[in-house]
This record gives sequence, structure tokens and C-alpha cells, in this order.
Amino acid sequence: MSAGAGLRGRDLALALLICLCWAVNFLTSAHALREIPPFLFTALRMAIVVLLLAAFMRPPPRSQWPRLAGIALFTGVLHFGTSFLALRLAGNLSSPAIVTQTYVPMAMLLAWWWLGERFAWRTALGITVSFAGVLVLGFDPMVLDQPLALGVMLFSSLMVAIGTVLMRRLSGIGMVDQQGWTAALSLLPLLAISAVVEPDGFAALREATWVGWGGALYAAVFASLLGHGLFFRLVQRHPVAQVTPYLLMTPVFAVVLGIVFWGDRPGPALWIGGAMVLGGVLLIAIRTLQKARPPVAEVTPEV
Repeated sequence: MSAGAGLRGRDLALALLICLCWAVNFLTSAHALREIPPFLFTALRMAIVVLLLAAFMRPPPRSQWPRLAGIALFTGVLHFGTSFLALRLAGNLSSPAIVTQTYVPMAMLLAWWWLGERFAWRTALGITVSFAGVLVLGFDPMVLDQPLALGVMLFSSLMVAIGTVLMRRLSGIGMVDQQGWTAALSLLPLLAISAVVEPDGFAALREATWVGWGGALYAAVFASLLGHGLFFRLVQRHPVAQVTPYLLMTPVFAVVLGIVFWGDRPGPALWIGGAMVLGGVLLIAIRTLQKARPPVAEVTPEV
């Protein structure tokens, strides 16, 4: 299929289903994090992923172990752990769902600095608009109530941006192996971090209800396995850059869910800043597609 054909019919429906799975994950995880602390919740999610994929996982090539370990550290441990921490701190769904998209311009800048990739002025404009949108968004009263959450989410986005750049050089590993080994290698560091910073975590886990356990199960099955599995199916048929713009519906769905089911009340600053962040990311994605080269933003993170 040509790069400019766009998604249609069943593939468009699959893209929207992916966005819905990832958006609902913000809501179910926010409820679960009331019962289970963030790093332990992330470890629980990873443990479920490993259990479900263990029978299908194959050892990666020996040369890829260091890079895979780096991806697990930056994406599985630091990104997911801190993204759940930010979601818990924020007290809303809207701002974390939008700010996490800044991983795209961050990954572009890292690829420029680290891999020597170049980008044109339109991409630079998209990067600038996205970061300016974060500044505008930061003045929303809902965000100003918990400024630490914004900083943690930006750190989380930087971590997955680093993981994205590392993933560019990963080879000889399929989607199932990548997901399974990332989860497996993340598990012990997450448990260690939880033991240090969340000393009452296991006591909370014993007291958790179906809401906490169900949130972890949803994150593992629907966000990780179903969401990323469908994404992998789409990118087998279409260029990644052609799929990426549709995934920007994830924060849009999350904002709607936050307003309807969580009680979010975004103000003008969040609407304007959010539009700038997503508009900048969309500009980067369109420019990448026009240049017909593999984009740096291949992880498509969700919490």
C-alpha cells in the first residue's frame, strides 16, 4: 500500500480500537492506583505479561541482550513506573494522556543528537509547538494543583524516548519476544524499586480488591498484548508513520473518558496547550510520512 493511501475500513477500525484500549487503560489504571502503588502495579502488569507469553518466548540473539536490557530499563522500568506514578499524582486523566505524547519530539531530538539523524524546519516547528504546548498546558488550574505530576510525566516521556532510540538498532527479535523479554527483564528492578520507595506496597496488594487486580489485568491483556498486537498487525500492512497520526486519538479518547467518568474539568489552558502538543506531534508524523523513511517514534507508549 502506498504511503499516502491512509487507513480505511477494517484497518481504520483497528486503529481506533487500539486507541480505545489504550485510553481506557488510563481510566482503569487510575482506579487501580488508588489501591496498589505505582511501581508495584507496574511489576504486577509485567508479571502477567510474562505469564501469558512465556510459552511463546524465544531467547534473543546473544548480541542483542545488552540493547534489550537497556530497552527494558528505560521503557519497562523507568517509563511505565513513572508514568503510573504521574497518573497517581495528577489526580486527572487529561494532562498525563496529553503530556505523554511529548516522547515523539523528544525521540526526534535524541535521534538527532545520538544517531546523527537530520530533520527539516517543519519537523523543528512541530517539536517547538509541542513543547510550547506543554508550557501553556502547565498553567491550567488542574495541572497547577499537582505540578510534580507534570514533571514526572515529562521524565517518563524522556525515558521512553531513549528506549525508542535504542529500539531502532534492535534486530532479530519479534514482537512477542520483545514484549515478553522486556517484561521479564523489568520485573526484578521494579520489585526492588517498589521495596525501597513503596515499603507498604505488598500490604496494600494483599488488601487490593478486584478493582486493583482488574486494572493490572486490563493493562497487561488489553493495553499491552491486544493494543500492541493490533499495532504490530497494522504496521505489517502500512508504514509506521502512516499509522502514527491515528494513534493521536488515544489522548483525545482519554480526555473524554476523564471528563465523563473521572470528573476532569479541563480549562482553556489545557485545551489550547493540549491542541498544541498533539498538533506538533501530528506535524512531525506527517513530515516523517512525506519523507518516506522509518520514524523514530516507533514505541507508541501508553500507560
